[in-house]
Amino acid sequence: MTEHPLSWLAGHAERRRAAGLRRVLRARRPVEEVLDLAGNDYLGLSRDPRVIEGGVAALRAWGAGATGSRLVTGTTALHAELEDELAGFCGYSTALVFSSGYAANLGVLTALSGPDALIVSDAANHASLVDACRLSRARIAVVPHNSVGAVDAVLRARTETRALVVTDSVGSVDGDHAPVAELHRVARARGALLIVDEAHGLGVCGPGGRGLLAAAGLAGSDDVVATVTLSKALGSQGGAVLGPAAVTEHLVDTARSFIFDTGLAPASAGAALAALRVLAAEPSLPAAALSVAGEIADAAGVTMPKSAVVSVVLGEPLATVEAAARCLELGLRVGCFRPPSVPVGTSRLRLTARASLTGEDLDRVRMVLAEVLGSVGAVRS
Repeated sequence: MTEHPLSWLAGHAERRRAAGLRRVLRARRPVEEVLDLAGNDYLGLSRDPRVIEGGVAALRAWGAGATGSRLVTGTTALHAELEDELAGFCGYSTALVFSSGYAANLGVLTALSGPDALIVSDAANHASLVDACRLSRARIAVVPHNSVGAVDAVLRARTETRALVVTDSVGSVDGDHAPVAELHRVARARGALLIVDEAHGLGVCGPGGRGLLAAAGLAGSDDVVATVTLSKALGSQGGAVLGPAAVTEHLVDTARSFIFDTGLAPASAGAALAALRVLAAEPSLPAAALSVAGEIADAAGVTMPKSAVVSVVLGEPLATVEAAARCLELGLRVGCFRPPSVPVGTSRLRLTARASLTGEDLDRVRMVLAEVLGSVGAVRS
């Protein structure tokens, strides 16, 4: 008898369960007693009344959805306003908004590469960049994390007519900084385009939260392209590509995740624009987020972070799952990162700072981490 085509799933699920790698969706309620250090709301803007009102006003004005692809009916005056202000704030000539940061990364890498191109990709890049590389049809060279020398060696030996160097500015798991100035120096010397994902840099790092490229004086350079998300520090949803006008015009013509996707919902665009204006008006917010991250790192006994991400390596998946569950029992929600999100043997708790956390909140963090980490023995990192 022929087996059912999905019969293999049961065994696959059991092996993942035994290894501590099963994922479970857990619905949260709008109001909870739990203190959330798992999300990416770095500036506490997702519930800011000004941001909520921006989304509500857009919803009333434009309706619930964009109604179509941005090349058909999905572009509104609100999208254009968001793009203009986002580009101006970050220091670029143009911006193009996508329905998510994932879609922005897929769009820019596939549209700017191809069979005659080389993409040099950092080994620790986010999954959206990895998937974009796989879809690009370019030759992909994966180099050790933050190794400028390895990037230079690959570029020096290339035979392709075009090359792209791709990295996250701030690591999504470790929160470390990429050497963007050095990468740009090498890329420029070798005639390559530098593409930097500022998903975890925008709103937290650089002058006024403008990102690491702005801190390095590279924002707006004609051989640098950035991507950002609107769903982390800006507390909304969506993503964008920032760069020269020639790049955004090319994306409108060729980026499949832009052309064939429904436009970003107006409420998300309105909320993101309101959050961007709050950030511009309150430049102390990034420093507040970094200060809170320092307090969390101190409570966890790990190295002082350079971003809002605090990583506590525990090693094995089952121990990490148990530690995260115990944190939740004690009223603290933390991220639980296991392979394939991180390398084997480096499963960890990932805690994210929020500028709006109070002294009382941080006291709770210290209490919970002291109990949980004292019993499992965190690896200092």
